[in-house]
Amino acid sequence: MAQPGFAEGKRIMKKVALVALGGVAGFALALSLLPQAQGAQDSGPYRQLDLFSDAFERVRANYVRPVQDSELVNAAIQGMVSNLDPHSSYMDAKSYNDMQITTKGQFGGVGIEVTQEDGLIKVISPIDGTPAAKAGIKSGDRIAGIDGASIAGQPLNEAIDKMRGPEGSKVTLTILREGEKKPFDVTLQRAVVQVDADTWRKEGDIGYIRLPGFNEQTASGLEKAVRDLKKQIGPGIKGYVIDLRNNPGGLLDQAIQVSDDFLTGGEIVSTRGRHPEDTQRYDAKGGDIADGKPIVILINAGTASASEIVSGALQDHKRATVVGMTSFGKGSVQTIIPLGEGGGALRLTTARYYTPSGHSIQAQGIIPDIAVAQGNETNIPKIARPSEADLPGHLVGDPAAKKINAPVVQPAPGKKYDDFQLSYALDLLHGKMTVASASKPAKAD
Repeated sequence: MAQPGFAEGKRIMKKVALVALGGVAGFALALSLLPQAQGAQDSGPYRQLDLFSDAFERVRANYVRPVQDSELVNAAIQGMVSNLDPHSSYMDAKSYNDMQITTKGQFGGVGIEVTQEDGLIKVISPIDGTPAAKAGIKSGDRIAGIDGASIAGQPLNEAIDKMRGPEGSKVTLTILREGEKKPFDVTLQRAVVQVDADTWRKEGDIGYIRLPGFNEQTASGLEKAVRDLKKQIGPGIKGYVIDLRNNPGGLLDQAIQVSDDFLTGGEIVSTRGRHPEDTQRYDAKGGDIADGKPIVILINAGTASASEIVSGALQDHKRATVVGMTSFGKGSVQTIIPLGEGGGALRLTTARYYTPSGHSIQAQGIIPDIAVAQGNETNIPKIARPSEADLPGHLVGDPAAKKINAPVVQPAPGKKYDDFQLSYALDLLHGKMTVASASKPAKAD
């Protein structure tokens, strides 16, 4: 499963690691049965594994409380992988299963965002159009029980698991609501709940499409959005704004498909790994769902990975004008590698990706064609707008890459906008100039 972004995805670079972690006794026995004449170059790793086996046994025997073998092994794997770079990690079986649910873009459930507070589950908000919203569940409600059983003190993940289930099945929530004297039950019929679903609307004669992430539903959602906007606006449609601001990324194949939707040919992205044979190039198959209409892509410092692939591909092919602020700069691809049966999985950085022009944006970011700030950002401290280059242990970027310190367009003093960057994009598609000022900060990042 190849992942250029923080969100996770289905298998694209499918690698199955045949790793099984057993007990220490079996591990030590396996080491003792290895051929003694391994050669000088092979002896180092086996000595280190012997050191790990010794440490494992001592912790297991002498730590202040009993420790499960799985707890120690999971922590050891996590420590090994997480020290490589900021995006490599280990997922235990539960985390791996949750990741797979998230990247499918949908699951069977009731449709509420929740947190834990005072031992109970607190509703942050119901999701529009879901069973919870239709039944009148409100922000601030507390869930005290599920299917007649108290969940006081229960871990949040366990409560969430109980609320999820097959579409059409029922679940009863016991609700505590401020102003109500007694708890009351609400029985809900589970339905398909969308995760990070695309949204769209018409802005006059322009189609606005927001992509919040890249899961298995993203490209099909985009295609539906374009079809719907064509019907709503008609043949006079001027163009499209694709909003990728604060989109953390996700599935590589979805980034490729979204780019392909607007390109008639040429390279979309290439990935280059440790070995020359790992290099892969992905090309557009042809066909532009926007019929050649102008496109503006909105980006900011929260635009990362898969969303940077789309921005870079359409920018390099001059298919879109990129507007906003320099993106995050995550130019690496993660592969999901399952570990044995029920052993979780590695999320391992296996490649860098390159835009069609051969540019690696790792620790650099996508430079917008027109730098447009949401407000006066020249005095915002760097710590408030971090980038890949700020993460400890990040992969080094391309030393040949040049940073462009272009003037940054920002709202004129005293002029108020609900969304200045979007207003600028809409005016750009109309051929108008947004009332704005331009400044030259030391760095447009």
